[in-house]
Amino acid sequence: MGPPVQLPNHFPPAHSIPNLPGKSGWLRQPRPALLLALLTGALAILGATVMAQVPTHLTIPQPGGVPGLPVMTGIERTSNGVSLTWYGPAGYYQLYQKLGLGNAAWQTVGGLNFSNRATLTGLRSNAFFRVACASPKYTGSQTCTECHAPIHDPQVLTPHAAAFTGSRFISLGGQTNSSCLPCHTVGAGVPTGFVNLSKTPKLAGVQCENCHGPAAVHAANPEDPTMVPRVELAAALCGGCHNAAFVPSSVAAYHPPRYEEWNTSEHRAVDAVVAAKFATNSASIQTCGACHSGTVREALTEDQPLPGAAEAAAVGIACATCHDAHSLYTHTNVLAGVVTNVLANFTFTNSVLGRIYTNQIPSPFASFQPYHTTGAFATNYNPEINLCAQCHNDRGASPADTDFPPHPSGQYNLLLGAVGVIPPGEPTNQPATHAFLEKQCAACHMQTSAYVSPSQPAVSGHSFEMASFNVCATCHGSAVTAMNLASFLEFDINMQVQTVNASLNSWALTKAPVALRTKYGTRAWEYSTPGSLSPGGPGPTAAEQTAPAVPLAIKQARHNLYLVVNDGSHGVHNPLYCLDLLNYANALVQQELHK
Repeated sequence: MGPPVQLPNHFPPAHSIPNLPGKSGWLRQPRPALLLALLTGALAILGATVMAQVPTHLTIPQPGGVPGLPVMTGIERTSNGVSLTWYGPAGYYQLYQKLGLGNAAWQTVGGLNFSNRATLTGLRSNAFFRVACASPKYTGSQTCTECHAPIHDPQVLTPHAAAFTGSRFISLGGQTNSSCLPCHTVGAGVPTGFVNLSKTPKLAGVQCENCHGPAAVHAANPEDPTMVPRVELAAALCGGCHNAAFVPSSVAAYHPPRYEEWNTSEHRAVDAVVAAKFATNSASIQTCGACHSGTVREALTEDQPLPGAAEAAAVGIACATCHDAHSLYTHTNVLAGVVTNVLANFTFTNSVLGRIYTNQIPSPFASFQPYHTTGAFATNYNPEINLCAQCHNDRGASPADTDFPPHPSGQYNLLLGAVGVIPPGEPTNQPATHAFLEKQCAACHMQTSAYVSPSQPAVSGHSFEMASFNVCATCHGSAVTAMNLASFLEFDINMQVQTVNASLNSWALTKAPVALRTKYGTRAWEYSTPGSLSPGGPGPTAAEQTAPAVPLAIKQARHNLYLVVNDGSHGVHNPLYCLDLLNYANALVQQELHK
């Protein structure tokens, strides 16, 4: 057995235990103040139940990817015992327990376990647990080519394959630094894994088995369903290497905290309301899951069966949702060259990416084609659309909608000025100057900075926050000027929002049919499920909103209003267009008020 695994902060410290044959991770039952109530009396293990369900996802990042040895990942109370989870290579596991440090030997619990979860009943409060599996057998990616050449062949062209032979890695002494090897080779630290370049050359670099686990047994008997390698979509898999936590301080400058930043973002988990919807409405797994669930989106893009509700809710928008570890993609940069916006008096040059660029994302950074995620995914999906816009679009929102306001995802269409109701005669597409930034969304929402010191680490941009106005200085003169401009715009937009909202409320109280104003008050202009501007209860039903009860002009005005409000940028994405939408919305309501 290797050294004790590092436990997450919410588990109590564990004490050293004797080595046992086999490879295993271990975990102590938590103290009563943490997860379990105090169990009094000397209760022996009464039983262990294997839970037949989808294996849990990796939740604790491990250097190198899928751990060659199983890692205990969780322990929580059930109605009459505890539930244990672990994660490791494909295959069978044996669970062990001891009822205290004074016990000399570990005792087996149940038989071999193909699942990675077990529920134990009736045990004392100071029990320890560990899990063992067969010794991992690594084989190297060349063995995988016999069956998986279409995947393997492009993968060897990615930076992963050169992780051990890169000039910077060599110059920094990585090839002989044991702390670097787990993330730059296969199975380093495990007896059957990488040793050095002369003894185990086939295990150098990041390969299939880093992400899918040891596969020699699978290669020898591919028909054995118990040894099929893992397909893990959770970000913790990538987080084992793409972070700053496991990196020697001497090379911290070259390892931005990508995983740590992502783990603070809203992408990290499926929204709780959406997750609950998966459980009650199976149709929402495909419709909402396409942009809220990493497992659902992966199934849709790979044309695989959709997961069930629990699996759909298990993984948010993780690394593998936006990045393809297997391939490089070539994109034509639609924004290369000099860009001049006469109206805004801006001229700037886009040249960072060049006219053609490659990366490991399947969609480009920028596009100008309006996009709406409506209808079947297979016919709607367009890989030529800006990566962020694949989900951050208006979903086909229309003034005719009666149930909900425009979804709070219309950023891309608003950036292009290609959504909402505009005055007659105006152009149907009015892109913002911001739309001409070379990386569009990523230009502002994935700001990066170099490592300076431990107190000022590198920034990778994976929190997706507009964390600094420094990026604005190129066009706006300085970060301070840009910040002041954004503050002024936010004030102006908010004032216009309040003006339109007040006009709609006035219509609801003075011009709406008596039945609607009596039943709903100021919500008479709203959708059946009102937006954030009208808390306090439901709005008119779809039937009650039929014209002339709620005129088209009112529907168009509320549509424009919520497009701007739910965009969330306070107009920054497309300032002039947002003001145009709000001004026209108010004009539409005033038209109804003066009839």
